[in-house]
Amino acid sequence: MVKSKHKPKGSLLAALDIGSAKIACFIGRVVDDQGGFEILGVGHHASKGIKSGTISDLDAAESVIRQTVHAAENMAADVMKGYPLREVIVNLPGIHAVSHANTADLQIDGHEITDNDIRHAMAKAQEQVLSDEYELIHTIPIGYRIDGAEGIVEPRGMFGQDMSVDIHMVTGDMSALRNMAGAIERSHLDITALCSSAYAAGLACLVEDEMDLGCTVIDMGAGVTSFAVFQGGRMIYGDALPVGGQHVTSDIARGLTTSLQDAERLKALYGHAMASHMDESELIDVPRLGEDEHAGPNHVPRSLLVGIIQPRVEEIFEMVRAKLNDSGLSGVIGRRVVLTGGASQLAGVKELAAHVLDKQVRLGRPIRLSGLPDAVSGPAFATTAGLLTYISEHGDEMPAEIMSHLEAGSIWGRIKHWLHENW
Repeated sequence: MVKSKHKPKGSLLAALDIGSAKIACFIGRVVDDQGGFEILGVGHHASKGIKSGTISDLDAAESVIRQTVHAAENMAADVMKGYPLREVIVNLPGIHAVSHANTADLQIDGHEITDNDIRHAMAKAQEQVLSDEYELIHTIPIGYRIDGAEGIVEPRGMFGQDMSVDIHMVTGDMSALRNMAGAIERSHLDITALCSSAYAAGLACLVEDEMDLGCTVIDMGAGVTSFAVFQGGRMIYGDALPVGGQHVTSDIARGLTTSLQDAERLKALYGHAMASHMDESELIDVPRLGEDEHAGPNHVPRSLLVGIIQPRVEEIFEMVRAKLNDSGLSGVIGRRVVLTGGASQLAGVKELAAHVLDKQVRLGRPIRLSGLPDAVSGPAFATTAGLLTYISEHGDEMPAEIMSHLEAGSIWGRIKHWLHENW
């Protein structure tokens, strides 16, 4: 596999993050030969037609995508000079992504290991997961062995008889992807790449040591909580739950008999993920469902609100912990957790995560972009920012990119044709 090649200086890149609560678009320009970029335009809008990471209304989703992209184009108008956006990198919601661990073995027969040997190993692994039911999104090499010797990070230029490559592949549900592609293409945009949401969030927020030593990114969205495990500088596992911040809001609305809009406001203003002895004495005004704004105040102890929020957030982290335990990766995960996503901004979430997961926890925000407005520089926009880093620095993990660089006449041409025909 070819090492990551940065996009040339001056290249324009656009990221489209389709979430259950919001749709966001960043337009960036590559500013140096290391793949760094500046943000030229941003747009974001409340989602419609999307529920728990799944398109539920094509027309509504298309309308919001158009509005969001148009806002980003307007902000970047001086650079784009009237040319509309055509290609976007899009997030794959974690609920539609599946991790696959695979090992590809290749006979080297004593010659020097080349890029093409590694591409052949990648392609061989890809052939094992081809299906009409899902699309291959990522092919990530996570470790090499030569003649049984473990721990090889860079095999190119080495010699041996046999090479094994441990590979993490991520697939996406074909039906969900086709619906998402339909909404995007109806907005006159082409998908140039896909990246799983939690992977993108990690690329935006993690420092190099966290990626190398072992870290779990938990991306807490409105309808989906997804997570990605990094180790040795690579993503080695990912999974998701169909639960997020909107479920907390729904619990509040039911528990306090108020509207969803008021429940969201109460969560933001007074919500906390961990109870304290002060909650019982503090009163909050909860608008009654169906009553007009002139109705008298309805004061309840803040402890009622916190008592609704804490069990749901605790349940989310317990479910994440169970999935991490079931993954069999507990030995390499490390003690570091980084929280991203809009729902991670609720007061007390970091402390509750540390308690339930028994790990060191911090909030993550995009750290690799310049020119990012303050309004979109927080955890809620980590995935959007990471999509740009992915296409700029990790394009060699795209299955179609691997196939396109195989030598002419390769036996893997059939797979390349399949990928071309199906996406």
